Amino acid sequence: MRIHHLNCGTLCPASARFVVGTGGLFERARMVCHCLLIESSQGLVLVDTGLGTRDVQDAKGRLGQRFVARNAPRLDPAETALAQVERLGFRREDVRHIVPTHLDLDHVGGLVDFPDAQVHVFGDEHAAAMVPPGPKEKFGYKPVQWAHGPKWSRYAVDGERWFGFEAVRVIPGLDAEVLLVPLVGHTAGHCGVAVKGPGGWVLHAGDAYFNHREVDPVAPRSPWGTALFQRLKSVDNAARLANQERLRGLVRMHGNEVKVFSAHCAVEFDRHATQPLPGPGTLNPAPAVG
Repeated sequence: MRIHHLNCGTLCPASARFVVGTGGLFERARMVCHCLLIESSQGLVLVDTGLGTRDVQDAKGRLGQRFVARNAPRLDPAETALAQVERLGFRREDVRHIVPTHLDLDHVGGLVDFPDAQVHVFGDEHAAAMVPPGPKEKFGYKPVQWAHGPKWSRYAVDGERWFGFEAVRVIPGLDAEVLLVPLVGHTAGHCGVAVKGPGGWVLHAGDAYFNHREVDPVAPRSPWGTALFQRLKSVDNAARLANQERLRGLVRMHGNEVKVFSAHCAVEFDRHATQPLPGPGTLNPAPAVG
């Protein structure tokens, strides 16, 4: 099994020092939409999808003017998950499963690009996204991104223990070890996604935190603008902070066994994605399933 780290949407919000803690006050920050593409014998698995092809084509219509103005997304068709899947020599039909950390617009814009995939979420997240949004969810969930009718698989928060985390759900029907790890707070059913690859475990923590310094096990800190955004955006800030502390404990106690990263930190993405994607035809496509 191979795991590819993909950036499926570069974001360039204003004031790098305010957002990422380095660079100039008037310099634009660089953030990413860090996704995983997992090769399994039963097809491909995507963890998050970032911005999709339709989002790139009609950003203001699908993502909203406020998101576009605030984040200045690059809107590069080559960064979409579909383009990168095809660049690896696969077809869109080879993506059989999608596991979003949550259903915010910058994490599921590519759902429509893989209409045959099964989409695995916690039931609380699905329920929250399907009702009219409250103030904190208003600019996060975009129903247009699932208007095509995805094949949802919903799960209760229940399951086994994993490195001190309780109620971790195994995704059924996969030979790969892919786990839903409850990390609520940012949204009602937010989760991390743990994957066991050739080099051990990785944990995609989604928006449980935004900057690599936040999970420093000795001296955690956050850029003040990012800290303010997280506090204001969270549906349960106390739960979010508690889960950040749990993640720091995981890094402290098991950092040699589990590599933890978040969805938008470019520093973490660069650590994992050290090699460019191969060009077309350089890998053998996964066999079609079914």
